[in-house]
Amino acid sequence: MLLRIAPLGVLILMLLPIAGGLLGTLLPAFGYLPALGADTFSLEPWSRAMTWPGMGKALGLSLWTGVMATLASFLLAQFALAMLIGSRWLARLSALTAPVIAIPHAAMAVGLVFLIAPSGWIMRLVSPELSGFQRPPDWLIIGDPWGMSLILGLVIKELPYLLFMCLAALSQIPGERSLMVARSLGHSRLSAWFRVLLPQLYPHLRLPLMAVLAFSLSVVDMALILGPNTPPTLAVQILRWFSDPDLSLRLQASAGASLLSLVMLAVLLIWLAAERFIMLGARGFLSWGPARPSRLAEILERLSAAPTWCALALGLAALVPLLVWSLARRWRFPDAWPARWSLARWHGQAEALGNAWGNTLILASLATGLALVLVVLSLEKEARYGRRLSGQGTQLLKYLPLLVPQTSFLFGFQVLALAAGISDGQTGRWALVVWSHLLYVLPYGFISLSLAYQRFDPRLVQTAQSLGRGPWQIFWSVKLPLLSPAIWAAAAIGVAVSVTQYLPTVLLSGGRIETLATETVGRSAGGDRRVLAVFALCQAALPFAALLLAGVAPRLMFWNRKGVWS
Repeated sequence: MLLRIAPLGVLILMLLPIAGGLLGTLLPAFGYLPALGADTFSLEPWSRAMTWPGMGKALGLSLWTGVMATLASFLLAQFALAMLIGSRWLARLSALTAPVIAIPHAAMAVGLVFLIAPSGWIMRLVSPELSGFQRPPDWLIIGDPWGMSLILGLVIKELPYLLFMCLAALSQIPGERSLMVARSLGHSRLSAWFRVLLPQLYPHLRLPLMAVLAFSLSVVDMALILGPNTPPTLAVQILRWFSDPDLSLRLQASAGASLLSLVMLAVLLIWLAAERFIMLGARGFLSWGPARPSRLAEILERLSAAPTWCALALGLAALVPLLVWSLARRWRFPDAWPARWSLARWHGQAEALGNAWGNTLILASLATGLALVLVVLSLEKEARYGRRLSGQGTQLLKYLPLLVPQTSFLFGFQVLALAAGISDGQTGRWALVVWSHLLYVLPYGFISLSLAYQRFDPRLVQTAQSLGRGPWQIFWSVKLPLLSPAIWAAAAIGVAVSVTQYLPTVLLSGGRIETLATETVGRSAGGDRRVLAVFALCQAALPFAALLLAGVAPRLMFWNRKGVWS
């Protein structure tokens, strides 16, 4: 019975908040929100949103930063894989992607600020001997009007995710064999990759790429920390309208959120149209024979993987200033290291840190546990009854929470929850926040475990069946022990996804559930850098602890080789 209703339950849990939230955002966008006395439909919210002085620039910044970050991440991933496939360095690159993926967005952004700001650690290391600066230079790096620091932060976060998805897709095509054939015909590595492998790989990357594009266009936490600020990106401005004490701005915010949804849809459609155009235009390019590259082209080709290594190294390096600042008592520019060290900030924030840590751990455990149960049951149904859950339509539904901007439906979901009285009590608020986290953990659960289920050898099940074992006996004594490493890895990814959720926690709890994400973003607006470093470091530590546990637990767990059932 559980197997039959699990896939339906997954779809309901995904579609209900998104559909209801979009409706709850769309109605106020047209002036209908009876709770505020707006009971007649009107276009005034749209007029106020569109005539806001910074609307054009805010929308332009969202498009610029989102599209550029997505393109840069995609191209860097392709260049790196083209140069490393078939070599021992590919395994090293794969091992490096996991820890960078695990770093929460807010913690990464804060660490990047501490690293590249005019008073950051990089400038301290070269000052004053190499730079000549005795004081931080007056350079607008963080919060620059072009959003370059935000693009850099997004690339560092999204590049390892795309590498992970490319590596997973490579296991489904004859990658190394195709490369060898193309190389034997005289093609260079880059030529072979873009002419032979990428056309086979791209259909598997379409939805992950769209998810990256959707996230980059509507990101809030990283945009709050890395800027730009005057005006901000459209998603940040929408959050400001929703958070304003003037409740009439809720209607304007709903119009802005609906506008962002329409822009997102238009960008995705343009992306799909561009795919078709490039496919048609590239037919001649794909049929060209190999050309002898120039000496300069050979040098550039050999260096094409370097930016990817630098981006991943920068992501890990961003954790170092977090640790240093959290232990610093006095650290003046241009000193490379603090003059005095202290644990005072850790002691001073112990109570707030313990509360945020506990709430984060509870939310991550509940959301990840529920997601794993639903995902395993859904995939088990597919395996037993042969009903594929990997069709294009089903895949799109699984990715739907990642393709819809958070600002576009979370506000409406909050309005509906308030109208229904669900968020009045503490239990209701916790349930809503867990549900919102589950919404984002579920897609990654399917991404992580689908491949493990596809690779599972069905002959093991057939052998167990020939010995008289039933379906559930086979599941507990054969499948679960063999799938446990993949399940633990999916659990670690689920924890990392839950820990990074800022906007769902803030909105659906009404700011009453404090987590490491909300505390980190909230304290980034100003105040003591050392306190900010403490919270950001703790937020980054939790996913790393989950990854460590996922690597150790399968080896420590004792499984009865004779089966659970005697």
